[in-house]
Amino acid sequence: MASLSEPPDAPALDATELDATEPRSAAGEERAVPPRQADAATDDPGEPASTSAVEASPSSRRGPSSRRGRVVALTGAASFLGRNLIGILEEDPQIARVVAIDVKPPDTGGSKLRLHTIDLTAPASEERVTEVLAAERVDTLVHLCFLSSPTPATAWAHELESVGTMHLLHGARQASLRKLVLWSQTILYGAHPTNPNFLTEKHPLRADPEERFFADKMAAEREVNAFGAQAKGTIVTILRTAPILGPTVQNYLTRYLARRPVMTLLGFDPLWQFIHEVDAIAAFKLAIDGDFPGTFNIVGDGVLPLSTVVRLAGRTRVPVLHSAAGPLVSALWAAHAALAPPSFLQYLRYLCVADGQKAARVMGFRPVYTTREALLDYISAQRLRDVRLLQETPA
Repeated sequence: MASLSEPPDAPALDATELDATEPRSAAGEERAVPPRQADAATDDPGEPASTSAVEASPSSRRGPSSRRGRVVALTGAASFLGRNLIGILEEDPQIARVVAIDVKPPDTGGSKLRLHTIDLTAPASEERVTEVLAAERVDTLVHLCFLSSPTPATAWAHELESVGTMHLLHGARQASLRKLVLWSQTILYGAHPTNPNFLTEKHPLRADPEERFFADKMAAEREVNAFGAQAKGTIVTILRTAPILGPTVQNYLTRYLARRPVMTLLGFDPLWQFIHEVDAIAAFKLAIDGDFPGTFNIVGDGVLPLSTVVRLAGRTRVPVLHSAAGPLVSALWAAHAALAPPSFLQYLRYLCVADGQKAARVMGFRPVYTTREALLDYISAQRLRDVRLLQETPA
């Protein structure tokens, strides 16, 4: 598999920590604490599943978790989510083996870990995936091989995310896979003036299709849904996480809030929503343990205006006219001096907030941290980094 966050001619980096201007290595990044137990499911109404599979009944939701000897494979195993999930799975007595598919070993692996180096951008990866899934007797595949920050290397990102997902699924079709879990993001709904206050899983994905960071992830979702429709014996679960915040995760959002002057758009103050890194990891563990076919928004409770987010972070807002912001960010992005391309300006203008009721009702997922608490936990760690009391680990 190609490096998770840099083009092939650059050193291998962590997918969750890509920055267009400051490539880093993730080998020494601090590991997130294990997720706390989610609360029981509520009886609140939610949206029906958006995939072809039918939602599991309460009696069947725990799936194979009662059986010993399960084998879970993860792509993007050296990414932030991958490393922390491996750490959790290593401690689970129900898991016999954890199969890592990446170009470098995760730093959380133990005695259960089996590493297989596969370049998902290569056509031959289909055969390798089939061989590994069959040889390791994998029953659950978790696909995390996606960039969490945009990159100017759009051609390479397309090969990794869109084409790489096709190669992975072609290989998985030849294996007796019981479950597939995909990481997606709520920002794919897009920020639009016509958005409702809360977007359910039935809402179409309307992020800018001209932006590769969005287009490749939306293409991957389509491929996975098509795979689920054809592979009748495979449970397909898609988890769309809100932007992830916390004391150890690094992405374009944490870097945006780490800058002392924070650019906003004059006259706009959209609502924002986050998920704490611990809750995001807990949601994936729930999806691995139980049978939850469908698509689910994984979000923290509550929302915050962007002005409040900036104020709580102790940063200074720099309002810019919308007409001037586009050309400015475009020029900075071309010069590798911006954290994200101009298409991300829409999220400084309009809201993109997702409804998490379906995940609560069907999966029993209840976030431990609210949006505000996730932000405050990130801010506490960032303030220590600001005064150099907490060392910035290589990303």
